[in-house]
Amino acid sequence: MSRAPAPNPVLAGIVIVVLLVVAFIWGVWGTVPAGHRGVVLRLGRVTGVVKGEGLYFKVPFLDKVCLMDCRIRKEEVTTECSSKDLQIINATIALNFRLEANRVADVYQNIGMSYLHTVVIPAMQEGVKAAIAQYTAEELVTRREEVRERMRELLSKRLTPNGIYTETLNIMNLSFGVAFNQAIEAKVTAEQNALAAKNILAQRQYEAQQLVAMAKGKAEAMRIEAESLAQNPSILQLRALERWDGHLPRVTSGAIPFIDVNTLSAAEP
Repeated sequence: MSRAPAPNPVLAGIVIVVLLVVAFIWGVWGTVPAGHRGVVLRLGRVTGVVKGEGLYFKVPFLDKVCLMDCRIRKEEVTTECSSKDLQIINATIALNFRLEANRVADVYQNIGMSYLHTVVIPAMQEGVKAAIAQYTAEELVTRREEVRERMRELLSKRLTPNGIYTETLNIMNLSFGVAFNQAIEAKVTAEQNALAAKNILAQRQYEAQQLVAMAKGKAEAMRIEAESLAQNPSILQLRALERWDGHLPRVTSGAIPFIDVNTLSAAEP
């Protein structure tokens, strides 16, 4: 049997050297994607050095660069809580947040890569409960913008010390218990009935005012007429003549009244 050729030690050495050179070159540099920062670790220890976007160099075999995403992220949570008047509320909020680029080394060292579940989500749940507990169920509806701003302030106080910046917060939904919904429906119905009654009362008051105005007008007309008759009594004789049909009454209980034509002529304009 023929024996296998012995390995060439020179060739093996060249291959090893080439692999070492490639590994060295590969381990010397790297890139940080847009919107990220690179936390430099040396033998597992956070050095405090942070690499910006683009190409970077490091000590091969000793340094490691961990990428941290500093772009704005959105997280949505739903939690059950109680209002100031002890109504059960199911609140859904959406938070936009990001890591502060100059503090990513602290975040990595103190919290780690799981900061979302370790810090952000618990802070959101606690902030929602703390904010809603300061308002009644009705105020949560009528003062929604104020409630939203209060939630954002509470979250900012909890997240900023950890190197997490709160961008915006939105209340996606607030759902109330059956008892509160029934109370709201009853209140709306009562307000509508009260408004209808107020409109009816206003209509009646207007009609009454119209009657009073008409009565005042008639009274004023009668007063003016009375004053006119008092100043010119012959007007009564003129009106009687206008109504007379030219026939004297056949039966009278007294003397037949006579009208002085001269006075009527004098009364005419």
